Amino acid sequence: MKAFIKTCILPSLFLIAVSTQVSAQTKRSTATKKVEKTTKTVSTTNNSRTTKRIPSTKVTYKKTTRKVPSVRSVPATRTVVKHNGQSYYYANNKYYTQSRGRYIVIAPKVGFRIKKLPTNYRRIQHNNYNYYNVDGTFYIAYNNEYEVVDPEIGTIVYELPDDYEKVTIDGQSYYEYANILYEKVQVDGTRAYEVVGIIDMQ
Repeated sequence: MKAFIKTCILPSLFLIAVSTQVSAQTKRSTATKKVEKTTKTVSTTNNSRTTKRIPSTKVTYKKTTRKVPSVRSVPATRTVVKHNGQSYYYANNKYYTQSRGRYIVIAPKVGFRIKKLPTNYRRIQHNNYNYYNVDGTFYIAYNNEYEVVDPEIGTIVYELPDDYEKVTIDGQSYYEYANILYEKVQVDGTRAYEVVGIIDMQ
């Protein structure tokens, strides 16, 4: 009887104990992975050139009106930017359109191109794309020029231009500049802003 217990029952009990321990470790490992996923602050996507368009009718600005800066003249060293058959002007890191004898500051349109970046640009890499950010405007290198583009969802910047605006969409608060929507996030303990959408002007 003792021999039967040693040869049959004890090995069976040992196998049950081992399998129970392995199962428990697997459950703990799975639970740990789930916790790690939920505590991630910023996630990125692998889709190339991903954007999320938000209709302007869904966006509520905290300030109902905004003062539009204008000047009587722009420097003679200005650059003329041709886009969709219209002329715009680039000077002092700003874009202008002409109206009633004055030059009005505008947000750059996607597709604007300049030959040289200002010295204060910041290089940002996201999903294998190299962006050049100048005061909230995103450029990519294109045929020896730099073209204004919409950044991808998930692109991170660490500061916004001074004249950004606060907006709400479906009760959630965001930051907007040049029709780009940002959400405040933490990256490695540092405050940052993640691109979460592009406003479609209607």
